[in-house]
Amino acid sequence: MIDETLLSILVCPADRGPLLLVDKPVGPLLYNPRLRRAYRIEDGIPVLLVDEAESVSDDEHVRLMARARPAAPR
Repeated sequence: MIDETLLSILVCPADRGPLLLVDKPVGPLLYNPRLRRAYRIEDGIPVLLVDEAESVSDDEHVRLMARARPAAPR
């Protein structure tokens, strides 16, 4: 899992806004609901590269928002 201190400073590289931490059965990810982009976490390290982010469909957005929580208090 990702350290809470690290989560408190992470932002989306595209819009510099806060990210949501989403727990999924395949593993956690960081999600930007404003741009609907998901960033994977590999071996506890967020891959915050715009080119590596996955675009999220409307249906997946709803599912992610139901599971999401703020990445860390700001």
